[in-house]
Amino acid sequence: MHKWFIYKDFSHASKEAAKFLAEAIRNSVSERGVCHVVLPGGKSPEQCLQYLSEMDLPWDKVQWYPGDERVLSAGDSDRNDVMLKNNLWSKIPAGIFHTIPTELGIEKSVDLFTNEVKKLDVIDVVFLGMGEDGHTASLFPGNDALNDSRDIVPVYHSPKPPQERVSFSIKKLSEARIRMVLTAGESKASVLTRIKQGEKLPVNRIGDINWFVDQAAVL
Repeated sequence: MHKWFIYKDFSHASKEAAKFLAEAIRNSVSERGVCHVVLPGGKSPEQCLQYLSEMDLPWDKVQWYPGDERVLSAGDSDRNDVMLKNNLWSKIPAGIFHTIPTELGIEKSVDLFTNEVKKLDVIDVVFLGMGEDGHTASLFPGNDALNDSRDIVPVYHSPKPPQERVSFSIKKLSEARIRMVLTAGESKASVLTRIKQGEKLPVNRIGDINWFVDQAAVL
């Protein structure tokens, strides 16, 4: 069952999402000695990640993975790993940072990142965002990647540039122990209503979600 955590504004939602993620990390490390975390891309999670970076956590026990990556040159400012480095990875003292080498091309990076995640049994926490069309990671409505059963999938013909991307699959994301989504704004209200009514979109195909939203998104 979905759980809804609604806050007066996006800053509060971001801070509470960071607290939730921090607690999940502590619990995972306490129970299993490690925590594997999938992180979102885009600009929405930046504030949350900055809050997280300021917390006292067992950073050396955490392994981080981008949920998806755009096929762009290494270091491009629109890459998700650049955003993650700027807002979290460069600010914490330790951790293992996995990246998707899309600078090598879509198929090569799928193969390499697939081999990387073979070492990963179960994702402990999946933290994602959501677009106005209900997409998450780089899994868009109607795209062939939605029905690809591999752990890591190529995404062609993305409706948002760039058209080529690499993403964790619905199957792999749905296996996670904890799933959380941070999203906000009036532009998301319509799609959240559809989700509450039971419509299946890419984001809620991953299973039950802990939703962190602002008041504007649930009007």
